[in-house]
Amino acid sequence: MFEYDPVIYSRALMTLTFVFHIIFATVGVGVPVMIALAEWTGIRRNDPHYTLMARRWTRGYVISVAVGVVTGTALGLQINLLWPNFMRIAGQAIGLPMFLEIFAFFFEAIFLGIYMYTWGRFKPIVHFLFIIPVVIGASASALFITLVNSFMNAPQGFEFVNGIIGNVEPLSIMFNPASSTKVSHVLVSAYLTSAFILAAIAAYALLRGKNHIYYKKALKMTLFAALVFAFSTFLIGDLSGKYLSKYQPEKLAAGEWHFDTSRQAPLIVGGILTDNNEIKYALKLPFALSVLAHGNPNAEVLGLNDFPADEIPPLWIHYTFDAMVVIGMYLTLIPLLFLLVYLLRKGNPYSKLMLWAIVVGGPLAMFAIEYGWIYAEVGRQPWILRGYMKTPEGATTSEHVDVLFYVFVVLYAVLGITCIRVITKMFKSNPTEDELEAIESEGGFK
Repeated sequence: MFEYDPVIYSRALMTLTFVFHIIFATVGVGVPVMIALAEWTGIRRNDPHYTLMARRWTRGYVISVAVGVVTGTALGLQINLLWPNFMRIAGQAIGLPMFLEIFAFFFEAIFLGIYMYTWGRFKPIVHFLFIIPVVIGASASALFITLVNSFMNAPQGFEFVNGIIGNVEPLSIMFNPASSTKVSHVLVSAYLTSAFILAAIAAYALLRGKNHIYYKKALKMTLFAALVFAFSTFLIGDLSGKYLSKYQPEKLAAGEWHFDTSRQAPLIVGGILTDNNEIKYALKLPFALSVLAHGNPNAEVLGLNDFPADEIPPLWIHYTFDAMVVIGMYLTLIPLLFLLVYLLRKGNPYSKLMLWAIVVGGPLAMFAIEYGWIYAEVGRQPWILRGYMKTPEGATTSEHVDVLFYVFVVLYAVLGITCIRVITKMFKSNPTEDELEAIESEGGFK
């Protein structure tokens, strides 16, 4: 019979909450950028189609924010309840960025309300200004909560005496070696994912025979934005590899199944790892790991055999790293092909094959976010606070975490189904075609 372990259930519940919350958090960070881009384009070109995009995207965005608040609150409570020993030690260190994250959300929510309920009540350029604080608040919220995570990966800015953190330096804690790469990667990947989700929606509408120019404009704008964000994500990913090689070499080595310290280290893609750590059926890219880690094909990369066995992350994170990178390449290639075909006029950019490729890219982008966070969190194991506290040491000893886990499974199922039904019903009851007809017949909105 399975033996109850509060650590296992605590990790399972946090994983469940995080995996569910990150969907809404990603949309909450990225969609405001796309709304701002659409409204600004509408003003600059005097094109009401782009203004309509901003207006409709805002309606769906508000629903995602509501669910994100619920799951984000649950996440905050679970950090305190499931990991009391961690909070006892690190609470005063991460208190400031967690407070600032809440403040940023309030800032975003206030201006989101103003933005929503002032359509048509101000000049377009004045109304556009109200979305800027929403963008800033959403991105700042992600920034501050990511600073907490970066501290867990690269703790600094305090003294650790007799198991207690003291002499805290808040700025040093927040702006640690992991901060710049983690924050930039989280933000840009959220922008990329949101752009691709909106592109997938437009592509699906075209596949259903809705050939209005509105959908084609939406597709072009979102894919252009996606291409810019995709290239940015790859550049930041390269910097992230160099950060890992310097500060968390065991995570990089585990993600790449790199066991022996060596120069000219290859990058391992796919494959199967045998019990004696032999790699089979993998694609090996010569020198690529040395380039990723140090920017030099002859550089030495530390291997897993140089680390204590009890400090090596689970080796299955190799597959999450591969999945994240492969999907990232797909999300770069598809918008690049679409824009090349469109600009060079060498084919039909709205072919069924291209549109289906874009539709598939929407959920794939969200999977890449999930895989990236799994790699980030599991790759830090066995540490909850790297170098200071291992995960089991920070967990609760409560006997009822398993009950909470099953309760939250039901809660998230209800929330997910409700969110989908509300958004579906909201847009079905107010179809795009009705508002497009209003634009074309009356020159404005209903």
